[in-house]
Amino acid sequence: MRKLALCLSLLLLSSSASAQSMSGDTVYRMTLLRAAPGRLLDLVAALRASGVLAPAAKSLLLRHAQGDHWDLMLLAPSAPGTPLLPLADEALVSWQEDEIVRGPDLAALEAFSGGTLFHAEMFHALPGKRAELLKEREMENAYLRRLGRPTNAIFVRGSGASWDSFTLGPYRSWKHYAERDDIPREKAAEAARAAGFQSEEAIGPYLRSLLLDHHDSLLTRVK
Repeated sequence: MRKLALCLSLLLLSSSASAQSMSGDTVYRMTLLRAAPGRLLDLVAALRASGVLAPAAKSLLLRHAQGDHWDLMLLAPSAPGTPLLPLADEALVSWQEDEIVRGPDLAALEAFSGGTLFHAEMFHALPGKRAELLKEREMENAYLRRLGRPTNAIFVRGSGASWDSFTLGPYRSWKHYAERDDIPREKAAEAARAAGFQSEEAIGPYLRSLLLDHHDSLLTRVK
């Protein structure tokens, strides 16, 4: 019995560590960029030339495929207090937004190193609902984990732009993203209840009850 109890304790600790791995205290500069008309490829080339995408930089540059109005999202590790210097010539940029956030060490997450498609969800929480929103994001990760689906990295605002938090979900391909439709409804319903939701259908309405607004985008990796 003691051995069984020890095994169960280790299993619970392992599960807890896994559940917490998609949030963290790594500091990033998150920058959204909209290229000047006709200059998107020039802007991407300038960012490549700047060294921000060098392997040692451990940065992630994503290009808008569907969703919001900006063209690029850059996540770059940043030391606290580092000045927000320009990333490219201002002639290449028509709009820019910067935010300092805390999140997981993406370099340690295998799904991010192999991801080519990413789903971004960006949130403005209702007053008093920021902590509950983060809890909902963790619950949804528990739901996704039970389904064998990619879980979302969770980023929390430190300073800068107005987003209270945002998440990034990594996928190997568009096909991988669409495989959610192959999961039986019974399995999805069971996973939702186990994660703490009333039902699978209640996940979306509950999330929206915590939000002033939110924006979704699908993004592809720029290498």
